[in-house]
Amino acid sequence: MVIARISNLLWKITILVMVGLCVNTTFALDGSGTEQDPWRIQSLEDFNDFAADANYWAGFTRLETDVNLAGLTYTTAVIAPDINNTEAWFQGIAFAGVFDGNDHKIMNLTIDDGGVRNEFLGLFGYIDNGEVGNLGLEGGFVSGEYCVGGLVGGNDGNILNCYSKGYVRGNWFYVGGLVGRNGIYGSISNCYFTGDVNSIGIVGGLVGLNENGNVSNCYSTGDVSGEGEVGGLVGRNHGSISNCYSTGSVSGLGALGGLVGINYYGSISYCYSTSSVIGGAQEIGGLVGYNSFSSVSYCYSTGNVSGENVIGGLVGNNNQGSLSKCYSIGDVNGVDFVGGLVGGQWKGSISNCYSTGNVNGFGNVCVGGLVGANGGIVSYCYSTGGVSGRSDVGGLVGDGFDITNSYWDIETSGKPNMCGMLNCDNSYGKTTAEMHQQSTFADWDFINVWNIGENQTYPYLRIFLAGDINKDGIVNFLDFAVTAKQWMGEK
Repeated sequence: MVIARISNLLWKITILVMVGLCVNTTFALDGSGTEQDPWRIQSLEDFNDFAADANYWAGFTRLETDVNLAGLTYTTAVIAPDINNTEAWFQGIAFAGVFDGNDHKIMNLTIDDGGVRNEFLGLFGYIDNGEVGNLGLEGGFVSGEYCVGGLVGGNDGNILNCYSKGYVRGNWFYVGGLVGRNGIYGSISNCYFTGDVNSIGIVGGLVGLNENGNVSNCYSTGDVSGEGEVGGLVGRNHGSISNCYSTGSVSGLGALGGLVGINYYGSISYCYSTSSVIGGAQEIGGLVGYNSFSSVSYCYSTGNVSGENVIGGLVGNNNQGSLSKCYSIGDVNGVDFVGGLVGGQWKGSISNCYSTGNVNGFGNVCVGGLVGANGGIVSYCYSTGGVSGRSDVGGLVGDGFDITNSYWDIETSGKPNMCGMLNCDNSYGKTTAEMHQQSTFADWDFINVWNIGENQTYPYLRIFLAGDINKDGIVNFLDFAVTAKQWMGEK
């Protein structure tokens, strides 16, 4: 024990000596590092001085000009780099100050570890109780091993009003277009990424791992691919995600979601995804691939989803999680356990939700308009999409019970039976005309939760756009066309 403590002390002394040898003792930048008089970066030379001197990293700094890093290639983070890639966690001096980008941008950042497996890569390696705001990255390329992001490798601070446009590639875990890992004290707000992200492990369009942190009012339009947990916005979420969306395509071999790959002990609210999701394995969803001990509420997905097993228009696998006031409209194609909203549910709950996409199962079991296999509770839900499969096929669920006050359209689904099992309650199957009448939906809350265009539309959730008649997530001329047809008496 004594030897270990001495070794640790010597290592810390070594770091301090190295820093003392590498940094300047005389400040070159204008300013004094206070909030009223921040350090001011006014040229590329100033930026290089700031990046090289850790004495600046605890004060206030403001960027006064765009900075072009073309022609330069870094092997570590530019600011607050990790200096020992043999250790499992960050070794070095973290950024703990306030960096105000002042609405300027840093262009052509290139970081390539050259295959030596460097960690905490990005413009900033690691932020600990610091803040970066009002900054853009354009035309960048960042490639590394662990905790890799365009802007920040690891964040336990505050990131706001930032964006990244470029390409990020990781060789292992926690890779994101903007941030690799958002830690338990991390907050990301009003940020976005556009470009491409690829990694073997946990990867997201904006953030690789959100570890009990908060992500709010953010979006990603980048294409995301990988072999592990892949999400259009976040690869794996243990924290809170709210008021966010993703639009880029998502593909891979592990748990895939248009917004989040795995949501585990986390919450997602007021979010949506229009991403197409294509996977070669299981637990694939238009919004979330795997939702476990977590909540998803006031969310929707519109992209098509395809994969092998446990495939859903909104969520692939809902394992002891809750889904409420959500919907999906994309088509879903899979092998087994395929559902318009959820592929498979075990001890979870689904309430006040609906799906309208067509569902096709090419395997042997469990295909349903709303849920493929239900081992939880379904209440106050409906589905309208066409359903096809080989066995255990139902208009509402492939198999399972504990279904109350939930309906399906027997005409559009092509299925007069609720499920693919015996003794299912088929009385909840209704015609299209009946599905357009409020009286059909007994005990539903049409004051606070639902609304309906009587004799014109299916029920829709009040929280979403009232004018979105065709339920594609937007209000445009197509919605007017639906209404016009009703006026003209057309089907």
